[in-house]
Amino acid sequence: MSRPTGRVYEMEHHSADRATTRPVVSGTQGVVTSGHPLVSMAGMRMLLAGGNAFDAAVAAGFAAAVVEPTASYTLCGECVAVVHDARSRQLHVLSGQGVAPALATIAFFRGRKLDRIPTGPGADAHLSFTVPGAVGAFLEALERFGTKTVGEVLAPAVQYAEHGFPMYEHMRRMLTIGESRSQFDLYPPGGTAVFYRGGQPPELGQLFTQPALAGTLRRLVDAEASSRGHRVAGIGAARERFYRGDVAATIGAFSERVGGLLRASDLAGYRAQFEPPLRMSFAGREIIGPPAWTQGPVLMQALGMLATVDLRALGHNSARYIHVVAEALKLAFADRERYYGDSDTAARAIAELLAPAYLHERAGLIRMDRAAPEAPVPGTIERRGAAAGAVMGARSGATAAEPAADGTTHIAVVDREGSMVALTPSGGVFRKSAFAPELGCTLSTRSEMFVLEDGHPNGLVPGKRPRTTLISYLICEGGVPTATIGCPGGDDQAQADLQLVLNVLVWGMNPQQAVEAPRFSTQTLVNSFYPRVYRPGQLNVEPGIPESTRAELSALGHTVSEIGACGVGAVVTRRDPESGVVSAGADPRRPTYALAW
Repeated sequence: MSRPTGRVYEMEHHSADRATTRPVVSGTQGVVTSGHPLVSMAGMRMLLAGGNAFDAAVAAGFAAAVVEPTASYTLCGECVAVVHDARSRQLHVLSGQGVAPALATIAFFRGRKLDRIPTGPGADAHLSFTVPGAVGAFLEALERFGTKTVGEVLAPAVQYAEHGFPMYEHMRRMLTIGESRSQFDLYPPGGTAVFYRGGQPPELGQLFTQPALAGTLRRLVDAEASSRGHRVAGIGAARERFYRGDVAATIGAFSERVGGLLRASDLAGYRAQFEPPLRMSFAGREIIGPPAWTQGPVLMQALGMLATVDLRALGHNSARYIHVVAEALKLAFADRERYYGDSDTAARAIAELLAPAYLHERAGLIRMDRAAPEAPVPGTIERRGAAAGAVMGARSGATAAEPAADGTTHIAVVDREGSMVALTPSGGVFRKSAFAPELGCTLSTRSEMFVLEDGHPNGLVPGKRPRTTLISYLICEGGVPTATIGCPGGDDQAQADLQLVLNVLVWGMNPQQAVEAPRFSTQTLVNSFYPRVYRPGQLNVEPGIPESTRAELSALGHTVSEIGACGVGAVVTRRDPESGVVSAGADPRRPTYALAW
C-alpha cells in the first residue's frame, strides 16, 4: 500500500534533493497559472479588481483563445473544468464539451465507406466539426459563480486581439509546422493572411493583432451593453448572440459552405452544464475528477490499482516504478476503450470500474517481471450488473507517423476564499481543422473521438458529447480542497496528471518539483484522435529519464522511445487551509506561468 505522507510543506526551488529551474510562486490573496504570462495576467486583473476565482478563470479562458491559438485551442472550441465554490462548499464538474451535430450520424459516415470520423491534415476536416462549448461554459461559470460582467472578463482578450501582443517563441515555432499552413490552403483563404502576413510567421517580439477575432469578441460585449439590464441579463444576452444570434449564423454558414455537418440550429440547442464529479480515496486524500464522458476515470482506476503496491519502496522514476505505473495505465486504458462515453451505460459502469475489489483484481494482472506486449483485455463487469454495450477492439487502431508535437493549454485559479478552478480548454488545431476568416478562428473537430459502432458507450449519436481527453482534478484533505492538478497532452493528460498526483501525495514534492519531474507515457492504447493510432509496447520517456533506467525498462519488454515531453504545460496549485497561503508550480516545458499576490 502506498504510504500516505503528512502535509506537504513547500521547499525552496534550490532544495538539494529535487532542484528546479523555477521557484514555487506563492501568495495569500490568489494565484493564477496558465500557458502564457499574458493569459495569467488576464486572470490576475480580475482578482486585483475584487473578482473571484471564477471571474479570473473566465477572463483567462477568453484571453487564451487570443494569445494561445497554436495551443490547440480556439474560441469555438470546448473545455472541461473541475471547480470548488468556497461560498457553498460545493464541488462541480463544468462541461463545456460540445456535441455532435444533428446531421452527424453513423449512417452518414458508413455511406461514405468510412470506419472512423476523419479530420485534418486533409480535406475532410469539416466532417468532424463539433458544437462550440467553451464560450457557453465560460458564461455559465460567470453567471452562476462569478461577480464580473461580460465586458469586464472580456476586456483583456479584446485588448490582446485589437492592440496585439508580442509574438513569442513557442507560438512562432508552432506556426513553422508545415501542416498548419497547408491546411489553411485546403480551406482558402484560411488563416494565412492572419498568421503568415508577408508569407512568414511574425518575428519574435513583433506585435501580433487579430482584428476578426476581436470583432467576434466585441459582439459579445456589445450584446451585453444592449441588454441594459442586470449583470445576469448581460450574460444571457451574450450567450443568446453567440448561440442563437449572428455569431451562430456565421458559424453555421461557414460550416455549410465548406461541406461540414454543423449548422446554426445545432448551436441553438446547446447549453453548457454543471454536474457532480467522481470521487475516490488515495493516500489519505480524496481525488475529485470528471465522469466517464471524459477519460478522467483512467487516473482514478490507475490509482486504485497502484494502491496495492508499495510505490515508495520502488524509488521515484526507477525502472520498476515506471513499469508498474505504465502497466496499471494499460489496464485502465483498456477499460476506457470499452466502457467510457457519454451514455447511461458508461454512467452505470463507472461505479463498478472504480470499486476497490475490481481494481484489486485488475492489479493482480500486472506482472512485475514483464511488460504486457499488447493492450490488455478489458475487465468484465457484466457479472456485477453493468451492461457493457458493443465493444471496440483494443487493437482496432491504425498505424501512422508520430503526430506533430502540439497540445492544448491549462488554467488554474485559487482565490483567497479557497474557491478553485482547474480548467482545460481545447479544440481547433490548425493542422486538423478549417479557419473561418469571418470569425478569426478555427472550429473544433472533437467529433473525431466518437467511434462508429452502434451501441458503444462512445458511439456517435447526434447531440451527444464525444468521449473527450480534456480533464483536470482537485485534491481534498479532510474534506477541504487543497490542490489542483492539470496537464495538457491528449491521451498523455491522464498519464501526466497521474504522475503529478503521485509526485505530490507519495513523493512529497512541492508544486514546482511535481511539474518539473521527468515524465513517461505508455502508447499501448488506441489513441483518441484520428486515425486512432495503436502502438503496442511503446513507452515514451522524456530526456530526463536516464539511459540506465531505459535499459532496464527495455529488459522488461518495453519498447522505449524518447520524446520531448509527455504532456506539455503541467500546473499544480495548492492552498494551505490553515494559513491560507496559495502556491503554484508552472511547467517550463512551454511558457506556462504562475502569478500570485
